[in-house]
Amino acid sequence: MFIRKAPDLRYSDVTPKETYFNRRKFLAGSIALGGLAGAARGMKLTNVAKSPYNVGNDKITPLEWITHYNNFYEFGTDKGDPAKNATNFRTNPWTLKVEGEVGKPLTFDCDDLYKIAPLEERIYRHRCVEAWSIVVPWIGFPLATLLKKAEPTPKAKYVAFESYYDPKQMPQGRWAGIDFPYVEGLRLDEAMHPLALLAVGLYGDSLPNQDGAPIRLVVPWKYGFKSAKSLVKIKLVTKQPPTTWNLSAPNEYGFYSNVNPHVDHPRWSQAKERRLPELFKRDTLMFNGYSEVASLYSGMDLRKNF
Repeated sequence: MFIRKAPDLRYSDVTPKETYFNRRKFLAGSIALGGLAGAARGMKLTNVAKSPYNVGNDKITPLEWITHYNNFYEFGTDKGDPAKNATNFRTNPWTLKVEGEVGKPLTFDCDDLYKIAPLEERIYRHRCVEAWSIVVPWIGFPLATLLKKAEPTPKAKYVAFESYYDPKQMPQGRWAGIDFPYVEGLRLDEAMHPLALLAVGLYGDSLPNQDGAPIRLVVPWKYGFKSAKSLVKIKLVTKQPPTTWNLSAPNEYGFYSNVNPHVDHPRWSQAKERRLPELFKRDTLMFNGYSEVASLYSGMDLRKNF
């Protein structure tokens, strides 16, 4: 596949200049006043174990950036839209179904989500395809734990994920330019890797609405759009499932979407990234620094299977 080389982007190329400076001014004031931290927090999560799956000396991204600079197109396409538009998003009652090629289909309600498995805190790096990155202290449990409870059949080769969509609660989705509900997918062996996480919280509390409440996928070695938010269905299937951004722009967003500094997005380089709220760029690491997943792709051409 031919991929056009692009010059290294400035931050104002990724984000509209006026949005970038307004966001910095807004966040700086919020941090000084301490006003956003409380508003972003939800239910305190207790009995959370510390996980060995944590990045080393990476500095955790401030809560204000994690909750007020993110992508959630159901609530708007500007980075500040989700925090503004998801305030009244109803996450209770909630139903999460696990179905398909399983011996034991499962259904969970909102309260069940915190009891599926022991909760642990994992501090993960995340790399957005738009060339910015963050470090988040997620609270959740391994995706593999849930899948094992459902008893995958020998026919199960992939895992498909579906996010919640309600145009009445998410009217901004009509102008997002992609189809909903949002769908994503992993190979079964990727989904069973111990790094793949189902998150129900961050920074010690339940997930804020704008970050994918009440439960979301977290796959830290892939670009951020693979980590589908507000899940309502997990389905084990025999064939590679469709994924939203691959359907929308297949030349830009592949099924695998592993963080790979050697494969450029057609409109910009992926060799560098900006760790929020820092101003200067750093080198992007292969698999976002999670080299332990490399064996999943042994023998694959990761330029072709991008």
